Amino acid sequence: MAVNSKNIVVSGFGGQGVLFLGTVLCHAAIVEGKNTTWIPSYGAEMRGGSANCYVVISDNEIASPIFDNADYGIFLSKQAMKKFENMIIKNGAIFADSSMMDANKNRSDISYFFKPLNDLIVKEGSKMLLNIVALGYFIKKTSVLTKESVISALKKVSSMKKPEFLDLNLKSFEYGFSLE
Repeated sequence: MAVNSKNIVVSGFGGQGVLFLGTVLCHAAIVEGKNTTWIPSYGAEMRGGSANCYVVISDNEIASPIFDNADYGIFLSKQAMKKFENMIIKNGAIFADSSMMDANKNRSDISYFFKPLNDLIVKEGSKMLLNIVALGYFIKKTSVLTKESVISALKKVSSMKKPEFLDLNLKSFEYGFSLE
């Protein structure tokens, strides 16, 4: 029986909601009955400094929450891409906001999903949350978790953290999920 385990690194600037995105991934994994871990890391300056988290989602027990290689990277800043691109395994994938960086494909052994997420949000003319738009796009393209479990997790995590953002989180997720 094959072990279905995915390592995901999420990174960007403090204040972009990187840690929140990772938290939602973990809660969605729990909704699906999977095992999960979440390790956050951020600079002392928080807003504007670097922020990242390591998420493991597995059908089996997780031996360690720490990993050297990731199946997927979700990067919301140029610095995040520079720091973590080489961590992605062969045949892995990177999801990146090309509004924030050049869409350079530096490796031929991984897939790149560049989308100008921030530019699309501005063009849309409505307030949406970059991190949750990125989450919707990631879930659509990978099916690591189901749309339903992520929506359930968004409802739960939003109600615990900032209930006033629930509608905006759901709208942002749906928009990201609708992107091709």
